[in-house]
Amino acid sequence: MTATTKGSRAYARAPLPMKTLKRLLEHIDRASYLSIAVAFGLMALLVSVQVFMRYVLSSSIDSAAELSRLFFVWTIFLALPQGIARGVHVGIDALVTVMPRTLRLWCWRFTTLLSLVLMLALSWFSFGAITDKWQELMPTIDITAAVFYIPVLICAVHSSLHLLVMLLEDSMPEPEDVP
Repeated sequence: MTATTKGSRAYARAPLPMKTLKRLLEHIDRASYLSIAVAFGLMALLVSVQVFMRYVLSSSIDSAAELSRLFFVWTIFLALPQGIARGVHVGIDALVTVMPRTLRLWCWRFTTLLSLVLMLALSWFSFGAITDKWQELMPTIDITAAVFYIPVLICAVHSSLHLLVMLLEDSMPEPEDVP
């Protein structure tokens, strides 16, 4: 049983602010999962309808390409924090696996802190992009072009929260084949 397991004794003994933060993240994760499923479903439905209309009815949905791209962007950026939380993003660990555990821990702390700093910077810059693009409209739909940048901000904030919890818990994932 790891310290990050939701039902573990370590979770039950965590200080109140940490419990609150982890509960908040659980709610955000659930909302994110639902949003990913909806965006992915809408993208698949839209592309299917567009293919049917184009090849069977010889017609087209003007905004199909733009909307499917928008749903794709939302799906990808909402899913990224889920991968961070579960440690499933691709990583090259050839050097790290031969390090002693203490050195691996410090390397993990450094890269996780650096990732947190980069996500906070991404939050700031994506917020700037949203405010900059807010007045601009998408070419085929009468909505702001900022909708392409909103998922980047959500991703950066959500990822930052997961990285913060990982650092506060000092919960370095252990590779299965490392002594």
